[in-house]
Amino acid sequence: MSGGAIIEDETGAQRMVGYTLDVGQPDRRARCRLVLDERHTNRHGVLHGGIAGMLLDSAAGATASLTVDDSGRQPFLTVSLNIDFVGPARKGGVTATGRVVGGGRSLLFVAADLVHDDGTLIATASGVFKRVPTGTKSSPENTP
Repeated sequence: MSGGAIIEDETGAQRMVGYTLDVGQPDRRARCRLVLDERHTNRHGVLHGGIAGMLLDSAAGATASLTVDDSGRQPFLTVSLNIDFVGPARKGGVTATGRVVGGGRSLLFVAADLVHDDGTLIATASGVFKRVPTGTKSSPENTP
């Protein structure tokens, strides 16, 4: 992953799973990257769907954040996320890339694709994201 602003080890999930988040690309699309190993696979030896979902959600949420914050750190809550699993990912690298597809002041619609380094499409996602108001922490009481 090339680019200027790489976020590493910022959250517990990032530290546990080991992914990085690139929010420094000129196209303002966040990229969530993970190099797979046996810790990330299911009993069939392919990427676990929950981890694939986490990567797609992270890329889409950070892409939403980039619409209002150049650092990609303005919190957005995931209101909904739909995932379609297309193909298996075995060991190697995968990257989820988000793109804004619509929305307004309070909600953004963001899509994301998860692609293996060999070019195989692993999964696609579409989600709705809500900006956390300034001065408010994202907590269960503030979730729609």
